[in-house]
Amino acid sequence: MSIRDWPEGERPREKLLTLGAEALSDAELLAIFLRVGVAGRSAVDLARDLLTAFGGLRQLLEADQTRFCAERGLGTAKFVQLQATLELSKRHLAAQLARGNALTSPTLVRAYLATQLRHLGHEEFAALFLDTQHRVIRFESLFRGTLDSASVYPREVARRALELGAGAIIFAHNHPSGVAEPSDADRRITERLREALSLFEIRVLDHFVVGDGDVVSFAERGWL
Repeated sequence: MSIRDWPEGERPREKLLTLGAEALSDAELLAIFLRVGVAGRSAVDLARDLLTAFGGLRQLLEADQTRFCAERGLGTAKFVQLQATLELSKRHLAAQLARGNALTSPTLVRAYLATQLRHLGHEEFAALFLDTQHRVIRFESLFRGTLDSASVYPREVARRALELGAGAIIFAHNHPSGVAEPSDADRRITERLREALSLFEIRVLDHFVVGDGDVVSFAERGWL
């Protein structure tokens, strides 16, 4: 049966318009993105098949072009469309952050940092540079690779903060293992950075560790 033949309240598009996007399942949202199914399978059926094949929504969204295009019902055009959609969502979060005080939107900050770092297959250390009113100046990646006290340079971080006129910083890095629990090395790096930046009256407000399904805040742990 085609989706057009379903009761109106069960059709993904109509359901979204009536109840809002949050009311839809992953398969229903993906079906709207796909628009059409394949022979013998509705868009919702195809969406369910794809979620099973990839192991979940996140794995599908983060698949590379070769893996993505290998599945029935997908292809280069869909891959390009998906990448554009994901980038729009990142820019939307960035625009929301830029409008106000980062400390008044901890959930937004956490979501933004997760979208920037969670999908990476290598460790990356980044910073959200803020002005004295805690408004976002810029997000930048600073270091990449295996992170330890020898690979993160407080002098370089301080130099960049001064160039941007930052009055405060929120640090973030990812754990490709998927486990967000901070290591002893993470805590040592953060303390070295905090001490170095305090010489220039630049505050370290938080350090987020981004894992697969979780984001840990140093400030919430009482470590800053």
